Amino acid sequence: MILVDTGPLVALFDPRDDHHRICRDLLERNRDEMISTVSVLTEAFHLLDPSSRGAAALREFFLARGMGMFYLDDDATRRAFRLMERYSDHPMDLADASLVVAAERLRADTVWTIDRRDFATYRIRHGHGSVAFRVVP
Repeated sequence: MILVDTGPLVALFDPRDDHHRICRDLLERNRDEMISTVSVLTEAFHLLDPSSRGAAALREFFLARGMGMFYLDDDATRRAFRLMERYSDHPMDLADASLVVAAERLRADTVWTIDRRDFATYRIRHGHGSVAFRVVP
């Protein structure tokens, strides 16, 4: 399972993005289930411009089940807010926090992101310990 951050979604559906080609190549080779969150999707639509061809392609991709969705319930939202406070010295937005919560709940540790620096800092709580994210590509 791969958790998908905003950057690759924008790059996939905006051919002008510097990371477009590498993200398209990775998507074509990927055989793992991909999951994201509503916060990430919201951020991607904002960056793509909701009326753009890229946004339309992202909607089609999601509706064709190219990517699953992890939804934050009340407990998961509280955990995301606590994470945002914990990482306040290295500002964590809700999209990133939602991916950390998804990783914890789904017992996943792989994230597809362009923002390697942030996800190198974040830790996933597993039981009494924590683990680092594996970053793709």
